[in-house]
Amino acid sequence: MVKAWFLSKDFGKKDEVNFCEEELEIASLDDLTKLGIHYYQVPVGDRKSLQKLLNTNGYEIRDVVTISRDKLPNYDEMTQRYYSEHLHPNEEIRYIIDGCGYFDVRNKDERWIRMLGEPGDLLVLPAGIYHRFRVTVDDWIQLMRLFRGGTVWSAHDRNEATEQMEPRREYVQKYIAAH
Repeated sequence: MVKAWFLSKDFGKKDEVNFCEEELEIASLDDLTKLGIHYYQVPVGDRKSLQKLLNTNGYEIRDVVTISRDKLPNYDEMTQRYYSEHLHPNEEIRYIIDGCGYFDVRNKDERWIRMLGEPGDLLVLPAGIYHRFRVTVDDWIQLMRLFRGGTVWSAHDRNEATEQMEPRREYVQKYIAAH
């Protein structure tokens, strides 16, 4: 089960992301579902179950990315980019193979919900949702990026123009205005 909680403030440095679980305001799977987020647990190494899920959802294209200082070229620039608030015109689908990372999403009240992605977690963020990503203090994650055929990965930082993008307007109508 994905661990998720509301952030009480916007954390800036990696060493500020440690927390005491008793103090957290937990976000439920229902909170995530209302935002259009889908979560699956597929044990790492269970290729048959993973392939079935990929086939069922039409995820035809994939690659594996390792985010760590010694593996990712332009590490500082790229991790800053991942952590800037942005949206994608298509779903963002990530399967965690090793390590851990934080996926932050905005709810309808503009509060951040932080999800801890751990090995075996597969998260699907809908097109048009504002989000950001960072590795944990361990500074290591290996994940599989999944795409439907013909999808081109592009990120758009949050600004007035992104509010007018068709995927954002559709997202707001379906998940924000409806609740």
